[in-house]
Amino acid sequence: MADDLPPTAWAVLGLLSFPGERTGYELKKWADASLRFFYWSPAISQIYAELRRLESLGYVTSLHSGAEEPRAKRTYAITEEGRGALAVWAGGGQGLGAPVLKHPVLLRVWLGHLAAPEHLRGLVTEHVARTKGELKEVRDALGRADGVEAWAHPQIALRWSERRLAAEVELAEAMLDDLDAVPGQPPGNSPTQG
Repeated sequence: MADDLPPTAWAVLGLLSFPGERTGYELKKWADASLRFFYWSPAISQIYAELRRLESLGYVTSLHSGAEEPRAKRTYAITEEGRGALAVWAGGGQGLGAPVLKHPVLLRVWLGHLAAPEHLRGLVTEHVARTKGELKEVRDALGRADGVEAWAHPQIALRWSERRLAAEVELAEAMLDDLDAVPGQPPGNSPTQG
């Protein structure tokens, strides 16, 4: 059954492979602060579903806090069997496939012949601002991870994410110039102009 695990299960198990026990909520927060920049952040319901599956396989254990606590919670930890399975999966090269790009802004630009030019410019301008915000979040995450030896490899993934987001800003700003160059379109005030 482990061979049939979806990538989300491996991602959740991977979050548990770092030192310490975590609740599902903590795993979600960590996924939002790291995984989402280069993979995706699963919904909290997906995290709990995968934790149940991983526990049934013996890859994680859970500990329920005592009833004496006002808000009981369950923490999860990876088992040696889970760490071994994760190492085999992480070391394998099967089924990698090409990265999937789903770019909703670019899809709208592709259909730009059906939209008002100022609307397209607005979408791309909003995308630039949002991407700059994500770039700041990645840089903040890198700052928090700096010097933590156990996070050396996540730092590599975050540095890649930083470079990808910086490139995305550059590409989107160039797209604004491209939109201005469409024949019959009124030029805008691209942030890369002037």
